[in-house]
Amino acid sequence: MKDVIYVTGHKNPDTDSICSAIAYAELKNKIGSKTAIPIRLGEPSRETQFALDYFNAQAPELMPTLKCQVSDLTFDNTAPISSEISLKMAWSIMNKSNVKTLPIVNENGNLKGIASVSNITSTYMDIWDNNILAKSNTTIENILDTLSAKTVFLNEENPKFPGKIVVAAMQPSSAEEHIEEGDIVICGDRKDAQATIIDSKASLMIVAGNHKVSDEIISKAKEAHTSIISTPYDSFTTSRLIVQSIPISYVMNTENIVSFRTSDLVEDIKDVMLNTRYRSYPVIDENENVVGSISRYHLISQSKKKVILVDHNEKSQTVDGLEDAEILEIIDHHRIGGMQTGNPIYFRNQPVGCTGTIVASMFFEHGIRPSKKAAGLLCSAIISDTLLFRSPTTTDTDREMLKRLCEIAGINAEDYASEMFKAGTSLDGKTVEEIFNTDYKIFTIGGKKIGVSQVSTMDLEGFEKYKAEMLEYMNQKTDSENFDILLLLLTDIIKEGSLAFVTGTDKDLVGKTFNVTFKDNSAYLPGVLSRKKQVIPPITNTIEAL
Repeated sequence: MKDVIYVTGHKNPDTDSICSAIAYAELKNKIGSKTAIPIRLGEPSRETQFALDYFNAQAPELMPTLKCQVSDLTFDNTAPISSEISLKMAWSIMNKSNVKTLPIVNENGNLKGIASVSNITSTYMDIWDNNILAKSNTTIENILDTLSAKTVFLNEENPKFPGKIVVAAMQPSSAEEHIEEGDIVICGDRKDAQATIIDSKASLMIVAGNHKVSDEIISKAKEAHTSIISTPYDSFTTSRLIVQSIPISYVMNTENIVSFRTSDLVEDIKDVMLNTRYRSYPVIDENENVVGSISRYHLISQSKKKVILVDHNEKSQTVDGLEDAEILEIIDHHRIGGMQTGNPIYFRNQPVGCTGTIVASMFFEHGIRPSKKAAGLLCSAIISDTLLFRSPTTTDTDREMLKRLCEIAGINAEDYASEMFKAGTSLDGKTVEEIFNTDYKIFTIGGKKIGVSQVSTMDLEGFEKYKAEMLEYMNQKTDSENFDILLLLLTDIIKEGSLAFVTGTDKDLVGKTFNVTFKDNSAYLPGVLSRKKQVIPPITNTIEAL
């Protein structure tokens, strides 16, 4: 979609990332002219899902990349056509829409074939056949429309025309030799010729010149089951036009069709276009319906997606394809990580415990009361990121915003926090990969690649059964992704400390930072609750002091 702004948190989203994106999108929709849509870059954690369910909120759409897609291009929105329409109608649509190719669909709107100008012209140049109406199984509606004709008599509601096309420009006695049962015969106003046509059991008699047909001939036609129509065109023009009444399905191409989906990346379809020589390609949406067609020249019309980043500002943590998008704003409470933009942007970075606190402040600064849902989600974000004010990152602003938001959401912070933490910290049924990636971020500090995962739990002892498998997973990840330090923090918000597991060639730097000895790659870090304030800054200081 071109006229929207996407609001996204970071990869491996936590509660603050998702809830702040939803709430900030609500604020932007109340104060802005464009539509803001929250998106996510990963699956919600159990804690986040609890918050979403509690306040009847839907998880944002999963959008793992912002690279330009076909849907971001201004392609031809020509409506697809039915396979039953005539060549004349298809040609008219092409001229009106100034296109050379039309997608053909079935009754469900799904792609059935492609018709091009060459398909239509070949009907005249390459495959002239006076039995073409019978072979194509054309309808009386197509014939009437093509010849601008009117019905004089129809033998049945949907008559069939099994014979060849004949022009009765001869004496009746000679015509008898050329007309066979079931033929389609074009004639003028001679009654003797018309009578001969009917006696020969033609399936359809086309009277050229808009001549009136006598009651006698009509009565005779009814007995012989010969349909009669009248056209204003002369015999020559009628004989030329009638071929255009065949259905487009008779000449359309149904083999080796190359089509693209609205979700396809532009960089991928470029390669396909380079290796094929078609004039245009059908575009299909997520429901398998044809929504238009695209040509090479449409590739220059791509428009960058517009995006607002919340709860992060480091490239390693953000959505893939950000280089193809336009960053409008960044709302964050972390360190500034060197994100570059092409234009000046609105960047709000505050030393508070949660991005949700900043978003709540912006609601009130604009004199706008957040909805109960948005207030509840912002409460969840603040409680989660500040660990209900146990985190050292907590500020008075966090406390003030949570109090105001709880009144709007109609919740008690202590009671709600207890329910949310209980739901979110259970590790049962999770794989070590799921546990590690619950809230995982990558940092580059002093040229060293460092990954830090933080998982809140109220049951450190229960993690013992995962320890060996987790260390194996971390060692494999360290080797395959070239980490200097890979750190997992199991944070107990009640005991106010974290059990740390570390791997990597520089893992001793972690022990030096916290003045602890790691035994079997693990150690307990009392009082350490915040990755942002108590882990990354001291590790940075240690590395810089080397």
